[in-house]
Amino acid sequence: MDKLMEALAVLLLTGLLFSAAVVLFVRARGAATTLQLAGSGCLVLVAVFHIFEALGALPRMGWGQEGSIGHYLDVSCAVLGLFLFSIGYLLGAVSSR
Repeated sequence: MDKLMEALAVLLLTGLLFSAAVVLFVRARGAATTLQLAGSGCLVLVAVFHIFEALGALPRMGWGQEGSIGHYLDVSCAVLGLFLFSIGYLLGAVSSR
């Protein structure tokens, strides 16, 4: 049950990040805000995958087991999300000057 509570807390935080990215995207559409939106969306997916792991949903995906498709999907979404969001943030900071 602790894993589920942690995953729900992460979902709340990533959901707030995604909401902020949506607001930024609506206000100023551009490459930077698009990258931030895509990156935060990937991070929300990571939180959803952790909820699946805690609930034991889709057990054939092998959530939490190293070398499984679920593990690689989780890690790739996390890396892609951090990369896209960071690049979008940096691009927005540089272009605003």
